[in-house]
This record gives sequence, structure tokens and C-alpha cells, in this order.
Amino acid sequence: MPREITAFSNPLIKYVRDLRDKRHRKAARQFLAEGLRILTEARETGRLPRTLFYAAASANHPLVHALSMDVEEAGGESIQTTPDILSKLSGKDNPQAVVGVFDEFDAALEDLDRTSAGIWLVAERLRDPGNLGTILRTGDAVGAGGLILIGESVDPFSVEAVRASMGALFTIPVVKTEWAPFEAWLRSGPGQLVGLSLDTETDYRAATYGAPTFLLTGNEAQGMPAEMAEGCDTLVKIPMLGKADSLNAAVATAVMAYEVLAQQR
Repeated sequence: MPREITAFSNPLIKYVRDLRDKRHRKAARQFLAEGLRILTEARETGRLPRTLFYAAASANHPLVHALSMDVEEAGGESIQTTPDILSKLSGKDNPQAVVGVFDEFDAALEDLDRTSAGIWLVAERLRDPGNLGTILRTGDAVGAGGLILIGESVDPFSVEAVRASMGALFTIPVVKTEWAPFEAWLRSGPGQLVGLSLDTETDYRAATYGAPTFLLTGNEAQGMPAEMAEGCDTLVKIPMLGKADSLNAAVATAVMAYEVLAQQR
């Protein structure tokens, strides 16, 4: 049976609230996810929170009830609480009906099966959690095999990135690595590395994309380093007909991903 917490002074409330801080999150190896849709996506992929918080008013919702039962059957804990405490945990004035505490999960390059998907997303020094979440959603939409983060990128387990992913964090493997091991892994098997760049005359729709294609998006502000551009099999650009000199990184990734999908279909 779920227990009830209604006091802000409860030590567990402080612990969970502190998971919004990167240092505490890294030390605990746990992170927060909010919202019934996101937690349901996680449940459908076999990932359940260690601790589930939900408002008393949501207790009879069939998805909340099913989630609570599964968490307890898996050895986790369901906690019924108040909207005010949910607001404190989520940091939002209008909190979601459920908040979950999950263990962080890692993937390595060696865990990836490059033949399992025709499209893979690669991002170098991605800094904006909203961009990361959007790229994960794009990856889910196009059936990408995973997202490979190169260099010092934003934490995919930050509250903002998890929220922006709308559950795709649980459906798309995320690997954090550096350029040298990624390049060595890539060249150890089949795969075409396609870089998004303004320093090329090749239109993105003029190139041919085989399977698997790895789409490399550079840092939002600086683009990709010369070393990485030289390591690509093909550099392509998306035409810019207005005054802006570049697209948002997540938007550019989505445009490219759907072109690759269209060709491969």
C-alpha cells in the first residue's frame, strides 16, 4: 500500500527536491521525470521509478493506479502526497500529477547494434537541454537507433532535458563519448558519417544516404571542429534563403533526419 507524505520537512522530500541539482543528481545516480505521459512511456519500455509520487486526486486514474501497482511489485515505493509538495519536487507552479525518481542508465558504444536502424543521431558539445530533448523526440519519430553525444554535452538526465524529451529518453539509447573512440568505433563497421555544415556546396537533398547513416550536428554556437568535418564521409548544408545564417541545431537535425528517412523508405 502507498504511504502518505504531507510534510515539507520530510527528509525524502528534501532528497528528491535536491535531484534537480546536477551535483546531487550525479552523486545519487538518480534523476527526476514528471508527468503521466512520460512515466507511462518509461513503463512501456520496462523502466519503472524507484519512487513514485502522485496527488491524492489522481489515485483512481487507471494509468496512475497501474503505475503505482507496478512500482510496488518491482520493489519500489508509491507515495501519495499533496499538489503543493509535487510543486516543490517539480519546481513548477502547476505540477504534473505524478513525479518519479529513476536510477540513471548508461549505454556504451559497444552496446549499440548499428544494423538495427538506418538512422543514428550524433551531436557534438550540445549545450541546450531543450535541443537535446527535441533531438531525442526526433530520433524516436524517425526510428533512429540512438543518440551519441560527443564531448561536454548537456546532461540528458537534467529535469529540463527529460521534460523536453517527452519520454523519448526512455525509448532512444543515449551514449556519451569523445570523438576519438567514436570515430574508431564507427570505422570498425558499416556506416556513413554525414555532417551538417555551412562550409560545403552540397545541398542536403542532393546527397545519397545509405544505411546506416550517422547524422552529425555540431555545437549550437560554434559548429563542428575542423577535425570532425574532415572525418565525415559527406558534408551537406540546408539552404538558407532569408537573413539568418543557420538553423537551430534541433531543427536542422530534424530536417536532415526526415530527408534520410525519405530516401531510405
